[in-house]
Order: sequence, then structure tokens, then C-alpha cells
Amino acid sequence: MEDHEIKPILEALLFVSSEPITLDRLHGVFDGVDKARISALLDQLEQEFMLSNRGFHLVKVAGGYQFVTRSDLAPWIKEMERTRAAARLSKPGLETLAIIAYKQPVTRAEIEMIRGVDAAGVLKTLLDRKLVKIVGRKEVPGRPMLYGTTRTFLKYLGLSDLSALPTMKEFQELAEEESPMLPLKELSPQIETGDQDPGL
Repeated sequence: MEDHEIKPILEALLFVSSEPITLDRLHGVFDGVDKARISALLDQLEQEFMLSNRGFHLVKVAGGYQFVTRSDLAPWIKEMERTRAAARLSKPGLETLAIIAYKQPVTRAEIEMIRGVDAAGVLKTLLDRKLVKIVGRKEVPGRPMLYGTTRTFLKYLGLSDLSALPTMKEFQELAEEESPMLPLKELSPQIETGDQDPGL
């Protein structure tokens, strides 16, 4: 095999591995190719990636070779992980978010009445991810906090405003195609926009 044929194979092998690959293991993939030649080609790849301003480098680590991202790009990777984490919500989280979106402003007790389970942990998660916020207190004994959605919620769903939320009929049609996400009959068919916090 020619060098120009071996190098892309080495790249592919290193790319798909989440762990460092030893020279012996890489050499074992190729029949009739000298180990010293494989080592020299790996050194070439290391230099090429270093000089070509790529987002990752080939390094020797833990007795093998591995692609790693550049350390100066760590802030960008952390930002992606942060937004990815925000994009993942559990089923209880989605259910609670839907209840708040359609019934806001709504108290924790009202959410729990609909879901039938404690909502404290889920509410904390939604607050931490800035998908919901406290919009006031209900004028009843104990003055419980009222929850509503945020601008981040709109960005999360790609909506321009709350009027763009799917109708209850659309939700029901979706529920017929897939397993229902939440007890739809408990949700108001219309969004009560009059009582919403103007900052939503």
C-alpha cells in the first residue's frame, strides 16, 4: 500500500476510537506494512494536524495515539454541552412545562393536581434552565407563587410568541399517533393571555 492510502485509514481508525490506540494495534490492521512506517506516518499526521489550524490534534497519550480537541477551544465545547443539556428534558419535565405553558400563571399545587405527583424537583429544574420563572403570587391564603414561561422557553420551542403554541386539537391528534405526553383533558383549550406576565 502507498502512504497516501494508509494515512486516511489511520485517520479513520483514530477518529472512531474513544480511547488511545497503540501502535501495535494500528500496525495489526495492515498486512505487510512495516511498523516503523506506520509510526512515521502517524508522526506526519501529528504534524499536519498541528500546522493546519484544525479544531483537534493527534497526540501520543497513555501509550497510544488519539485525536483530542485543542485546549484553547474548551470554552466553545463547554457552551455546546451547556446548550445540549438545556435541550434535554425528561418526560415529567416536558409534562410540567406544557401545563405551565397552557395554564399560566399557575401554582405548584395546580400543577400537582393535574399531574398527580409532587412537582418541586421538576420545577427547580425548569427554573434552573430558565424555561419558567416566578411571575407573582396568587391572591389566596398562603399566597403561593405563580409560574409562567420565559423567552428562553419560546427559543427552546422555536416560537415567536405564546399564540404560536399548538392548539389542543393538534396536541390530541399527536397523542393519537404517539403515546400521550400528559392528561390533555385537564388542560384549558385556550391560553389565558390576559393574566400573563408581560415579560414572557
